[in-house]
Amino acid sequence: MAILVKICGIQTVEDIEIMNQTRPDFIGFVFATSKRQITKKQAKKLRESLDAGIRVVGVFVNTNQAEIIDIVKYGIIDYIQLHGFEDENYIKALKLKVDIPIIKAICVQDTLGNIENTADFLLLDGEKPGSGAVFDWSLVGLITQRFFLAGGLNSTTIENALDKLEPYGVDISSGVEEAGRKDLVKTREFINKVRNRRGVDFL
Repeated sequence: MAILVKICGIQTVEDIEIMNQTRPDFIGFVFATSKRQITKKQAKKLRESLDAGIRVVGVFVNTNQAEIIDIVKYGIIDYIQLHGFEDENYIKALKLKVDIPIIKAICVQDTLGNIENTADFLLLDGEKPGSGAVFDWSLVGLITQRFFLAGGLNSTTIENALDKLEPYGVDISSGVEEAGRKDLVKTREFINKVRNRRGVDFL
């Protein structure tokens, strides 16, 4: 099965140029409070420069649903990623208002693999999302829902991760950065390692 690649935390035109060269399956725009946060206006402009074959995920944390719906209707994102304390009622209500897939981020340590979720996908991360720390992958064994793997991934750790797990996709941000900015060499190396894993010639 093909493992998809998501590069999160895209902020600049330079980032978009790197994405267009390396062509991940997804990129992520962070709308939540973060050092990588961008505005709707910035995201719209960046989206206009992005290769049409790359899908866009909007990342939100405990956000009013009206704000998410507005960004969806504005044509900026193709997927919604919820990275806060959004519960099942929140997800069910949002699914009635939008017609794009929803990814729910969870801390695997908190669930111990006991997960029932109406989101279309899970994103599995550690206790401190964005910290670059690897969590205990053995906890993933009980999860049957399609998931993206995050947390401490880079070109060094990805091969070990894929030896142990079979994610739908992998999600990376700081692991392809240099001095806080997306780096072409690191991005290319990471994507190549994932895609070479499935026997695809890439760059």
